[in-house]
Amino acid sequence: MLTVHHLGISQSERIVWLCEELGLPYELRRYDRDPQTQLAPSDYRALHPFGTAPVITDGELVLAESGAIIEYLLAKHGGSTLAVASGEPEFADYLFWFHFANGSLMPSLIADLFVARLGEAADPALVRAMQARSQRAFAMIERRLGEVDYFAGQRFTAADIIMLFPLTTLRYFLRRELTQFPSLRAYLARIGARPAYQRAMRKAEPGMTPLLS
Repeated sequence: MLTVHHLGISQSERIVWLCEELGLPYELRRYDRDPQTQLAPSDYRALHPFGTAPVITDGELVLAESGAIIEYLLAKHGGSTLAVASGEPEFADYLFWFHFANGSLMPSLIADLFVARLGEAADPALVRAMQARSQRAFAMIERRLGEVDYFAGQRFTAADIIMLFPLTTLRYFLRRELTQFPSLRAYLARIGARPAYQRAMRKAEPGMTPLLS
């Protein structure tokens, strides 16, 4: 039995959403963050040696890392409609955005978060460098979504599932105004209208309003 171990307000929402898009049978186990530290509780950290979300168990398998879990579920449970095959013209774009999410965008935004928490103790040059990097990322995203409806092209894929968290839920930790990104806001509206996304967020975050604007 596939079990998605979901840490509240975390990247593991991606996996709940993927399961809903694929129509997979799964058990959802939800874990609340420590109210003082806002970190994962000890029983969540015990699931995997690295101790971070997301984590799934599938029979005897324990697997972490968003990208690895998404690829595993697509390969093992028949998610070809959400992937792009190597012979398709959108293949390189699919690969880029799928890996950009956690390879570049998330580290950039997490760095912004740490710099913001340093406040006046932060080196001004470091602040400018970090802000410039995330600004470039959002400019790229806006440009891409002004050209196509979804990150890989004109159809929804797993690249959208992995890209969404830093554009929405992460903003509960690091506020970012999106008024200057009309194409991104239109994209978020398209995603928010997806029944599978709505089901996933009701299950994963029943008390939270997704930041889709």
